Amino acid sequence: VVTTYFDEKLAAALPSEHIEGLYGCIDYYQTVSDPFSKELLGRYNARFPEGPHFSAGSGSTGMYRGLKLWEAAVTEAGSLDQAAVVAALDHAKLAESPGGPVEMVPGQHHVRMNMYIARSESGTFKVLKNLGYIDPNECEVGRA
Repeated sequence: VVTTYFDEKLAAALPSEHIEGLYGCIDYYQTVSDPFSKELLGRYNARFPEGPHFSAGSGSTGMYRGLKLWEAAVTEAGSLDQAAVVAALDHAKLAESPGGPVEMVPGQHHVRMNMYIARSESGTFKVLKNLGYIDPNECEVGRA
């Protein structure tokens, strides 16, 4: 069984024997080994030792990236002017982000990022393969 949602938050909510051996494919797992992801998870766990879990399925990674991409766009625009920020956001990039670097795909308002295949093992998700940068395959703004 494979799903795009299985992550650490789900593992904490279900008996491990119910999800043992299941596969997932999402943009981040806590076992992703790049230095920034490990450091960010460490800071998060120190701040919230009782939970909730930092996970992709709960939106943690997307919220982090969204705020940081917006910050980069505001910095580039030099203002909060909506049109200037949207123009800068169209090509914003983050060298450090949960799961690795990300970048906006110009004209799409979607993000190109790493995706991972992982397997549930003893209540955690072991990353088996980094699929690398994946394009969102969305149509361009204004096109059907």
